[in-house]
Amino acid sequence: MSALLYLIPIALLMGGGALLAFFWSVKSGQYDDLDGAAERILLDDDLEDESEIN
Repeated sequence: MSALLYLIPIALLMGGGALLAFFWSVKSGQYDDLDGAAERILLDDDLEDESEIN
């Protein structure tokens, strides 16, 4: 039972830290362009790179 006296505050601090990290990531723009990286992989930029080498 005495372990709960340590575990509950630690869990609350970790949850608060995760919440602060989430708010920081939203404020810094981490979630602004969710589709950009997914669509960028489909672009065919390799052809431009090969023409620069030749």
